[in-house]
Amino acid sequence: MTSELILASSSPFRRMLMQNAGLTFDAHAADIDERAIGQPLEEGGATPDEVALELAKAKAKEVSDRFPTALVIGSDQTMSLGKQTFHKPMDMAAAADHLTSLSGKTHRLNSAIALAYAGEVVWEHISTADLTMRPLTSDFITRHLERVGAKALTSVGAYQLEGEGLQLFSRVDGDYFTIVGLPMLPLLEELRSRGAIDG
Repeated sequence: MTSELILASSSPFRRMLMQNAGLTFDAHAADIDERAIGQPLEEGGATPDEVALELAKAKAKEVSDRFPTALVIGSDQTMSLGKQTFHKPMDMAAAADHLTSLSGKTHRLNSAIALAYAGEVVWEHISTADLTMRPLTSDFITRHLERVGAKALTSVGAYQLEGEGLQLFSRVDGDYFTIVGLPMLPLLEELRSRGAIDG
C-alpha cells in the first residue's frame, strides 16, 4: 500500500490531531454538499451514525477521485438525542435552543471514519460517545453564550468540550478523539495494518 496519506478535511483541529500523532500527510478539503447528502438520508430514516458514516465515505471518495494513488481519510460527526439529529446552530437563539434541549439529558456523538483508495472505500469505522449535560437554567445558558460568543456556532452542540463548554457536563462516556470527531486509535491501527505508517 502506498504511504502517501491525505486528510480529506480543512479542519485545523483534525490536522493538529494527526500532526500530534506524528503522521506525515497532506490535507485537502472534500468538495461535497453535506446537507444535500445528509438530509435525504435523515428523511429516509437513516440513523445518525449511518449519516455520519455516509458523509465520511463521501468525503474520502471525492478526494480519492482527485488523488487516486493516495490513501485518503474522510471523517464526519453527527450529534443525536434519541432519534433527533442536531446540526450547527445558525445563530445565538438557535444555540440557546440547542442547550435548552440538551439540558439534563444524555446525547450521543457519532464519529465516523472512512479510508478510500483509487476512488473506493476500503475501510470504515464508527465510534460513539455519550455525554450527559447537567440541568441548566435559562439564565445560565444566556450568560454562558454571552461569554463564549460566536464559538457556540462552530459546533453542532453549541459547546466546546475542550473549553468552557466542559462546565455544562456532569458525565462523559467515550474517548477524547471520538468526542472531537476523529477516532485516532482505530485509525492508527488500520494504517499500521496497511503499512501506511510505521508499525
